[in-house]
Amino acid sequence: MIGLAIGVAVILYLVFVYNGLVKARQVAEEAWSGIDVQLKRRADLIPNLIETVKGYAAHEKSTLEEIVALRNRAQALPQGDVTARAAVEGALSQALGKLFALAEAYPDLKANENFAELQRSLETIEGEIQMSRRYYNGAARDLNVKVESFPSNLIANAFRFAKASYFEITNEADRAVPSVKF
Repeated sequence: MIGLAIGVAVILYLVFVYNGLVKARQVAEEAWSGIDVQLKRRADLIPNLIETVKGYAAHEKSTLEEIVALRNRAQALPQGDVTARAAVEGALSQALGKLFALAEAYPDLKANENFAELQRSLETIEGEIQMSRRYYNGAARDLNVKVESFPSNLIANAFRFAKASYFEITNEADRAVPSVKF
């Protein structure tokens, strides 16, 4: 009888740990989808921003082309490739920062209501991306702790639970404030 009770307790514990791993994985996936939604919103605004800027800053063509190329690269990546997506999105954020810095040199562009609205929208989305990234990284951390901690790591290895990648800037150049020269 005691052996049966111990066996049932072990099975219940294994089920509890397994379900905790499943929940942590689902939270991390849901958090990633939140980032993905914000990145999609930003990507959808970029063509409007580019069109607005084109008329004012035609000779800043290389900056505009860089933003379009980075946007296209980001959208071409597989949704689940967190590491590659983080690198491209970091570069895109820096390029957008450079674009907004360029706008300072064009008073007519800066005063353009459409540009101002797009800039406000992008700033709002950037803030939401930061919040989503923090939430995702917390969920990834929780999953990773469960995948690596004893004894849950035994169950995680048996059922092939994998660690989640963090959504972070890996290229130090992407952290730098963009320099703009006229």
